[in-house]
Amino acid sequence: MAVVVVGMALQRNLFSVVVLFGIYSFLMATVLVALDAVDVAMTEAAVGAGVSTVLLLSALHLTGAEEAKPLHRPLLPLALSLAVGGGLAYGTYDLPPFSDAQAPIHTHVAPRYLKEGPKETGVPNVVTAVLASYRGYDTLGETVVVFTGGAGVIALLRRRRREKKGRDR
Repeated sequence: MAVVVVGMALQRNLFSVVVLFGIYSFLMATVLVALDAVDVAMTEAAVGAGVSTVLLLSALHLTGAEEAKPLHRPLLPLALSLAVGGGLAYGTYDLPPFSDAQAPIHTHVAPRYLKEGPKETGVPNVVTAVLASYRGYDTLGETVVVFTGGAGVIALLRRRRREKKGRDR
């Protein structure tokens, strides 16, 4: 995955970047399957590699395939990215160790969802209960974002098609 990210950073051809992004999404879905998060892996494969790749290719159709060269060295964005990355890494020091059975999520939240979920939501599948009921607004928000992106691309493609028809007359 790191090699794919470096490849994306070094590419000037935006079509290659979109293809590498799709490859990265499929690799991420594979990692999520290995971590036994099959539902998240399917979402990553469908949205990350599927829908996002189609939307990026549609946008690329409107803009062109080559990235413009920067007029200056992007040192300020690089410094800002490193600072944000460092802040995020620093924020992980307070988290419990990976797969710690005594972590708060394993002692408070997960047992409650497993025990009370079917009674509170009426849904026997715990994953569906969490995504559709407990996190329903979050799931709705994600759906709205994907729908809005798709509608925006369709609107841009229709506008470009009308402009071409106007020039052909």
